[in-house]
Amino acid sequence: MTSAPTRERSGASAPRRRRTSTGKPAQSQPATPTAPSSATFTDLGVPTSLSTVLATQGITSPFPIQTATLPDSMAGRDVLGRGKTGSGKTVAFALPLVTRLAEGLKSRPGRPRGLVLLPTRELASQVQATIAPLAKAAGLTTTTVYGGVSQRTQVAALNRGVDIVIACPGRLEDLIQQGHVHLDDVQITVLDEADHMADLGFLPGVKRLMDRTPAQGQRLLFSATLDRGVDALVTRYLRDPVTHSVDSDATTEPDMEHHVLTVTAADKPAVVRDLAAGQGRSVLFTRTKHGAKKLARTLTQSGIPAVDLHGNLAQNARERNMEAFRSGRVRVLVATDIAARGIHVDEVELVVHVDPPVEHKAYLHRSGRTARAGASGIVVTLQTRDQASEVAAMTRKAGISARPRPAAPGAPELLALTGPHAAYVAPQAPAPQSGPSKAPPTGSGNSRRRRGSRPGSRGR
Repeated sequence: MTSAPTRERSGASAPRRRRTSTGKPAQSQPATPTAPSSATFTDLGVPTSLSTVLATQGITSPFPIQTATLPDSMAGRDVLGRGKTGSGKTVAFALPLVTRLAEGLKSRPGRPRGLVLLPTRELASQVQATIAPLAKAAGLTTTTVYGGVSQRTQVAALNRGVDIVIACPGRLEDLIQQGHVHLDDVQITVLDEADHMADLGFLPGVKRLMDRTPAQGQRLLFSATLDRGVDALVTRYLRDPVTHSVDSDATTEPDMEHHVLTVTAADKPAVVRDLAAGQGRSVLFTRTKHGAKKLARTLTQSGIPAVDLHGNLAQNARERNMEAFRSGRVRVLVATDIAARGIHVDEVELVVHVDPPVEHKAYLHRSGRTARAGASGIVVTLQTRDQASEVAAMTRKAGISARPRPAAPGAPELLALTGPHAAYVAPQAPAPQSGPSKAPPTGSGNSRRRRGSRPGSRGR
C-alpha cells in the first residue's frame, strides 16, 4: 500500500520545528486545530475513567507529544509521532488504543483487536505496565508476547481471548505459525520505537506481521528517526498519516549536563567506583555482556550494591534485577546497549559511559536514561587517551560540547558530580542456586535528590 505524503503538525507547546531525516524542512498543513498548551486529557477527548487512572499515577497534564497526537489518533487517523525517548510516547498511543477498542465488541479467542509491536522484552513489560491499568478501567484485557520465557502462559491468555497483545516480533511470529494467534481482527496497530527495531534487524518480521493485519485498520507509528528503513514502513502501511514532530533524535535534553573525563587505564576502575558511589540512581554502560556482569559483581563486592542487565540473562533474572533497581533497593544498574531503549525509570540522576559508544545515536539513547519527565541529569563519558579522537568525533555528531578534563580517583570533581557517597553495604554471600544467577544483594540508602529530581515525576 502506498500513501500520500505525510502532513506534519507541531503541538502548540512543542519546541521549534526540526529538519526531517532527509535534510529538507518538514511541511506543515493544519488539517485540524491542535489543542492549546493548557489542554487537559479530558479536553483532548480522553474518557474521564482513563484520566482518573492517569491521575492516580501522578500524570495530571499532557506532555507535548500527547497534546499534539491525541486529537488525530483519537479520531482514528493514522499518526506518525516523532520524539526522543522520555517524551511520553507510551501514554500517547495507549490512550487512543484503549479508548477506541473499548467501543467495540470483545475479542475472540486467539484474535486480538489491538497490537503493539516493539523491539525488546524490557520495553514490552513497561508498555504493559502503562496500558494494563487503562485497559482494566475500560473493561479490556492485555497480554505480553516475547521470547526468553515459556510460551505456555502466553498461549493460555490468547486462548481465553485477549483484546490487546503487546509483542516482540519473533515470538509473535512463532505463535502465529503454531496457530495460536491470528491478526485478522486487529483494528489498531502500534509500532513503537520503530527505528530501534530497524537497528536490531526486525523490519522483515515487522512487515510480515503488518501484512497479516487488515489494510483498513488504524496504524500509529512512533519513532525517534525515519532512517534505516522506517520511512519505508510509513509509506507502505500508514494511510494519509499526520506527522507530529515534537522533538528530534539529534538533540540533547536541555537539562542534561555532559562531561568527558580522561582517565588512565590503571585509574579507571577506581574512578568508576567513585562515580557509582553516590546516593542517587545511576546507570553505567559497558560495551560487553561480560563487562557488565563483572562490573556489577565488583561494585557489589566493594560495598556498592549493583545489578546487571544484558542479553545473557534469563528473563526472570532480568525482571528481578530491574525490579530491584526500579524499587530503589539497588541504586546502580550496569547495562549493555540492550538497556539504552529498553528501560524507562524516572529519577536516574547519573549516566556513565564506562565504555564510550562508537555511534552518536547510541550515545544519545544511553544518555536518555537520565533527565526524564522534566528532571535534570548528568552524563559522564570516560575515555583513555587513545580513545580521545573517537570520543570527540562521536560527541560532535551528537551535538555535545564538553571539553575533556583529566580525572583521578578521589578527585573533588568526581564528588561534585555524584554528591555525598552512600553508606557502605557489606556484601552478602550468594545463596545456593541451580538456575541463572540471582540478583546481587541489595542495600538501602536514602537518595539525596539533586537539582531537577522531583518526587513523583511523571513517567510515561
